[in-house]
Amino acid sequence: MIMDSKEKGRTVDLAIAQIEKQFGKGSIMKLGAKDFQQEIPVISTTSLSIDTALGIGGVPRGRVVEIFGPESSGKTTLALHIVAEAQRNGGLAAFVDAEHALDPDYSRKLGVDVDNLLVSQPDSGEQALEITEVLVRSGALDVLVIDSVAALVPKAELEGEMGDSHVGLQARLMSQALRKLTGVVSRSRTCLIFINQIREKIGVMFGNPETTSGGRALKFYASVRIDIRRIAQIKDGDADIGSRTRVKVVKNKTAPPFKIAEFDILYGTGISRVGDLIDLAITHKIIDKSGAWFSYGETRLGQGRENVRQFLEQNADLGREIEAKLRRLLGLVKEPKTPTEGKDDGKEASRASAGRDSPRPSAVKDAATRDLPKTRGPSPAARP
Repeated sequence: MIMDSKEKGRTVDLAIAQIEKQFGKGSIMKLGAKDFQQEIPVISTTSLSIDTALGIGGVPRGRVVEIFGPESSGKTTLALHIVAEAQRNGGLAAFVDAEHALDPDYSRKLGVDVDNLLVSQPDSGEQALEITEVLVRSGALDVLVIDSVAALVPKAELEGEMGDSHVGLQARLMSQALRKLTGVVSRSRTCLIFINQIREKIGVMFGNPETTSGGRALKFYASVRIDIRRIAQIKDGDADIGSRTRVKVVKNKTAPPFKIAEFDILYGTGISRVGDLIDLAITHKIIDKSGAWFSYGETRLGQGRENVRQFLEQNADLGREIEAKLRRLLGLVKEPKTPTEGKDDGKEASRASAGRDSPRPSAVKDAATRDLPKTRGPSPAARP
C-alpha cells in the first residue's frame, strides 16, 4: 500500500509519540531541532597549527580521541596541554595514570593546576576503566586522559605467570569498555583522550607494519586519531633544547582528515606557542620575512627566528594581536549569530509541522511539545 505524504506524516507523528511515551522526551528528535547539538564544543590544544589541522579549533568534547606515536614523541605533553587549557577555562580534568609515570613538576610547568587535577593510578585495566566510567558518568569533567592503553593490563594477565599466553584479553577489555563509555561520554560532554603506543606487525613485507596496541575497537570508536612524531632535534649550539614535531590527523569525524601540523616542543616548557605563532604568521603573510629579518607591518621584530620568538615573548600584547588576526583568518573565531538567524532557526521546526494535517489534538500537542527547549539537565547529544 502506497501512502501519501499526509498519511506518512500522521504515521510518523504517532510513532514518535509512542517512542517518547516509552523512552522519554529527547529519545528521538529532528536533526535540525533546537535541542539537538548543532555545533561541537572544543578544547584548544594551545597550538594554533594543531587546532587548524583538527578543523574545529581543538579536540571535540563529548567524543573519544586517540593520541598515538613512538616513544618520547610528545603524546603526554600534548594531552597535558589540553588538560591545562580546560582548567584555564574553568573546567575540571582527570588523569588515569596507568603507566605510573606522571611528573607533577613537569605538569606544573606546562600550566596544569596540579592541586585541582584528579589523578588515579589503578592496579589493573578493569579498575582503570571502571574509574573512568564513574568519573565520566558524573558529568562534571571536561576532559579525562588515560595514559596509556598499552598499560591497561587485564587482571587475568596480572594474576598469571610470566610467559603465560593471554591472547586477545586486552582487545576484548577495550571493546567492552568502549561500548559502554561512548554513549556516556557523548551525554556528559567529556573529552575522553586515550594515549596509545605503537607496535609492529610480524611478517609484513609491504606497506606500513606499524599498528597500535589494544585491538581495533579504539580505532572505530575514536572520532579523532592523532599521529604524533618527532622529526628533528632543536639545538642551541651543541645542546639539544627541544624537538621539531609533526602531527597528522589520521582520522577525523568532525572535519576533513589527513591535515598535518608542525611545531616545536621545548624541553621543560612544552609546546612553543610563540614559535608556532611565528611559523603560521609567516605562512599566511601576516609576518613578513625578508632574508633573515622579520617584520609585522611597520614594526621590526628582529633578525633570526629565535630573536623574534624572544621579542614576542617580551611583548605579549603584540603577540596576542598577531594571534587574533591569525584566528580570524583561519576561521577559528566563531562569529555570533544575528537575531534574525536565531529566530529563523526557532521557526524552522514549526513551519515543518504546520504543513501537516494532524489526526487528533493530542498529536498536535505532542508535536508542539517536542519543539520546546529543555529547562533542566544537559541537552541530549548525538547517539553514537
